[in-house]
Amino acid sequence: MSGNWGRVGAFVVAAGVGRAAYVALRGRGDARWRRENHAGRSVDLWAGPATAVGAAGAAVVAGSGPAAFAVLTAGACGAYDDWKGDHRRGFRAHLEALRDGEVTSGAVKLFGIGAAGLVAGALLKERPVDKVLAGVVIAGTAHFVNLVDVAPGRAALTVLGLGAPGLLRGALAAAPMGAAAAVLVDDLGERTMLGDTGAHALGAAVGSAIAAGNGRFGLAVHAAGLVAAAVYGDQVSDLARSPV
Repeated sequence: MSGNWGRVGAFVVAAGVGRAAYVALRGRGDARWRRENHAGRSVDLWAGPATAVGAAGAAVVAGSGPAAFAVLTAGACGAYDDWKGDHRRGFRAHLEALRDGEVTSGAVKLFGIGAAGLVAGALLKERPVDKVLAGVVIAGTAHFVNLVDVAPGRAALTVLGLGAPGLLRGALAAAPMGAAAAVLVDDLGERTMLGDTGAHALGAAVGSAIAAGNGRFGLAVHAAGLVAAAVYGDQVSDLARSPV
């Protein structure tokens, strides 16, 4: 699919599949998929897998198998963290645990999403340097969207904002935008949350669109910004862990 109809088609597929999946999953009423949000309200986590499926399906419609792979892998790693996550925050804490022989859910996300990003980047680009930069952008964007997911609707709105410029370059950016739009009202209404599953999946989808639509200079600029955001986020996590 190409042109404006390709963008519309990818958006509609992502929104339709994402919404249908969310409604179907929400009807299960599984208490294991409920969490307390920042305000102490009980919300479900079904927006996560629903948006992952919607974004991956639309990526296929947009003609990008590598993006679909990155989305599903990032979503799976995020789902593992949603189920098995511990209190530790920041890359440093999880790497320190790994050094001591403990494989945390954060380490699974770090290496799993990183590897998926590199694989997808290698398939999206031709030159070795571009492959690596694309991998950093895909994995880095997945982490960034999860980093900003601190309040209702924040991650979904970030995805819509990051994805919009990519519509000028192709249909792939419409995949995460449609999936995010499918659950935005429920997210803002504090009935559901994306969790690590949805935030990482949507971030990987946006990152794939950025990687596919940019040359080396654009990839380098995005990669540098994402690395800086990750370093800053880790410093904030360190401060949060420090005793007052």
